[in-house]
Amino acid sequence: MSDTLLSVRVWADYPGKAGVLRDVSLTVGCGEIVGLVGRSGEGKSTLATAILGLLGLKGGVCRGEIFFQGQNLVDLSSAEMRRIRGKNISLVPQSPLAALNPSLRLGAQLDEASRAHANGPRDWAPLLDSVSLPSARDFLRQYPRSLSVGMAQRFLIAMAIMHRPSLLLADEPTSALDTVTQAEILSLFRRLNREQGIAILYISHDLASVASLCHRVAILEQGRIVECATAEEVFSNPQHEYTRMLIAAIPRSPGGSVAPSRAGSGALSEAGPGAGSEAGRASLNALSQQVAGSRQHRSDGEQGGEIALGERIAVEPVQR
Repeated sequence: MSDTLLSVRVWADYPGKAGVLRDVSLTVGCGEIVGLVGRSGEGKSTLATAILGLLGLKGGVCRGEIFFQGQNLVDLSSAEMRRIRGKNISLVPQSPLAALNPSLRLGAQLDEASRAHANGPRDWAPLLDSVSLPSARDFLRQYPRSLSVGMAQRFLIAMAIMHRPSLLLADEPTSALDTVTQAEILSLFRRLNREQGIAILYISHDLASVASLCHRVAILEQGRIVECATAEEVFSNPQHEYTRMLIAAIPRSPGGSVAPSRAGSGALSEAGPGAGSEAGRASLNALSQQVAGSRQHRSDGEQGGEIALGERIAVEPVQR
């Protein structure tokens, strides 16, 4: 990508835990999809939280530079960040049902998110149609508890893109989804990227979805980026020992074949940006045979932070 949308070089600490992020350098180009991969607790969600300017809510401190559209977000006040967050940079969190306000109807949640950055009533039908959700009035009168997890994730994506952001932070967005819904959400991300030019920082444990979706992949280990290259290069010829370990850790059956798992080959059924060349398609095809949708289940301490972050973004728009 020729134009840099986001350029990050940061350090981050929490009380009693220094060096959560250590000189992390990462760029995202305009219209680019970058995957951020690493084991639980490596600092992936901390990076997303720092970009959103919300690290202080968890007692964290961010040092360094986060340039977005030429502006250093680290230097901005809370009020200035509120004007960017949700409009120019949006979040799709991991746990959709936890991120939605259970006490508000769906239509009211859309209205509140809209009022944060726009005035006047809106017709929600085009937005809901764009993420394959019902646009009838009866749907908007429902509460989040009536939604499936997949529908809730689509609804959060609708909230995230309503102001047509330049950058979408997708923090483990498919981890709670079944095989078919996961493939549908990945297809939706591709379409949003292709049709609206939205850049995406895609945080995931799922190597199959990362290979399928992303132009480039960054590997995060112990708060540092240890490898960053095109998806084709990372998965066909990993350079760092940690990257090779992640790929080697994909579950296999005792006989050496790929063990069945939840994500399924459907996640790779539609060629993504990483499969753009013949070599890329060959390497990703080999990966799809190897990973056939293996999924790294989360059990780390980051999960609680992600849910809280999702709640913050979902409820934040209205300042009372």
